[in-house]
Amino acid sequence: MIKISFADMATPKGEALLVLTGEGKTLSGVAADLDAKTEGALKRAAKAVGFSGKLGTTVDVLAPKGTTLTRIILMGAGKGANLDTDKLEKLGGKVAARLAKNGPKASVVVGDIKGLSVSVEEAAAHIGLGAKLRGYSFTKYKTKTKPDEKELTSLVVRSSVTTKARRLFGPLGKVGDGVLFARELVNEPANILFPAEFADRLKKLTDLGVKVEVLTEKQMARLGMGALLGVGQGSVRDSLMVVMHWNGGKKADQPIAFVGKGVCFDTGGISLKPGGGMEDMKGDMGGAACVSGLMHALAARKAKANVVGVVGLVENMPDANAQRPGDIVTSMSGQTIEVINTDAEGRLVLADALWYTQDRFKPKFMIDLATLTGAIMVALGQEYAGLFSNDDKLSERLTEAGLETDEKVWRMPMTDKFDKMVDSRFADMKNVGSRYGGSITAAQFLQRYVNDTPWAHLDIAGTAMNSPKSDINVSWGSGYGVRLLNRLVEAHYEG
Repeated sequence: MIKISFADMATPKGEALLVLTGEGKTLSGVAADLDAKTEGALKRAAKAVGFSGKLGTTVDVLAPKGTTLTRIILMGAGKGANLDTDKLEKLGGKVAARLAKNGPKASVVVGDIKGLSVSVEEAAAHIGLGAKLRGYSFTKYKTKTKPDEKELTSLVVRSSVTTKARRLFGPLGKVGDGVLFARELVNEPANILFPAEFADRLKKLTDLGVKVEVLTEKQMARLGMGALLGVGQGSVRDSLMVVMHWNGGKKADQPIAFVGKGVCFDTGGISLKPGGGMEDMKGDMGGAACVSGLMHALAARKAKANVVGVVGLVENMPDANAQRPGDIVTSMSGQTIEVINTDAEGRLVLADALWYTQDRFKPKFMIDLATLTGAIMVALGQEYAGLFSNDDKLSERLTEAGLETDEKVWRMPMTDKFDKMVDSRFADMKNVGSRYGGSITAAQFLQRYVNDTPWAHLDIAGTAMNSPKSDINVSWGSGYGVRLLNRLVEAHYEG
């Protein structure tokens, strides 16, 4: 992990210095000053490699004469007018990647980029966030290869507006902490992060002011949560539900709610998954991880909103006591469900979690997140999460927030014809439809548990785990959704 700090434009000593430069044929600002100090070494090096400041390109001068720096790196930032906050964060990721093996401490200079579409302080803060996100790696269980002592652990972001940049980075850094918390949860193996351990980690959010409740199996049974409990009955580990409250708004304000699927390991149950790739099912709690990371972020930055986060934590195991295909369970809502396939378990967990949330808290809206279906990856690949909703306004806001954070969503259709596909001969509904439109019929199933509450379902099977690497993430667990939902809250539900 990289510690991000902010300082003025003074040239540091004995470390690597990376200078961001806008696109152009001549060096200016700090780059020009350094060129003078090094008796033209930067200009000669730039000319030798044809460097013109195009985005992501670099020129490197080792042990430059006239300074104590270990190296000076010029990195192209492209055209300033093209750099919105999302692109600046990606640029920060590129900076961290380029400096990764150049010693434990380095500096990046912001301010030589002409025509920025945002202020210098905004640029510095978002570059810092991007570097923080890129700097995360999950190596805690590696014992034979010790971390390289020279690897970058501290990055100083230098600009002419240090105080303003530091102030802006304050809440951004807290959001980054929430993303990293979610990544850590997804990356953990299931023998370490089972329901009780997951709940214990969430209890630590009380340090940030979050109120945390843990519902036991006995309490859920009394509430009638037969759908959730049925999923976990084959595991030796008890199922749990964790309810998190952040009360940062006015006391009378109606809360907003986020619900996460937390299947800590999914074998498929009696409908056993194929062995190949089953190890990835440690990440089937990506929705719960996102909700947890979001609550971390909102509390840490003191969001002015009342927020409830609910996660259902279970293991889906093929024990002699596991539920069988053909079993019928009764959900908290009183609706009955025929279990056709025990590997369609996440929607059973969410059925009770959603009903409990809307019934107890009467929220302005609910958003659930789940690594729910492989079908969504067939439809959208791993670049978009599937968005299903009963509310156009909420969908529009989620889409907008997705574009701003590059955690994109794509709205999928929902109709009565799809809904009829989950009707059952023997119960009120069954937990799978036909082989076609699998992500849609899963969403139609969930909609039966939200009543009239404005609701959105995000199927994050392709984006939360084993997701494509990017400038700001090289981790198996991406922390997808934390920045998206934080932006949604920040833009529309605070104040």
